[in-house]
Amino acid sequence: MIPLHRDTIYTFRFADDRLIGRFHLADAPAGQRVVVYRLEGLSTIRGDRLLEARVGANGWVELTEPLIMRTGEGFIASCE
Repeated sequence: MIPLHRDTIYTFRFADDRLIGRFHLADAPAGQRVVVYRLEGLSTIRGDRLLEARVGANGWVELTEPLIMRTGEGFIASCE
């Protein structure tokens, strides 16, 4: 059976303050569109949309401006 649809969602959460200039998505093909959403508190609920980007070579997503993540914050990267 060939699946008709597959959601690929990656969750990132940080124990320390960080500037995120790029991140890696395993198994994501180059050119794939990625939408990044802030995580709501300690849950895995999708919050505000932060940015849209494309996967580059070897699964790396390079951001034009770094994301500022504070201790305990995180984001979801959704391949669409």
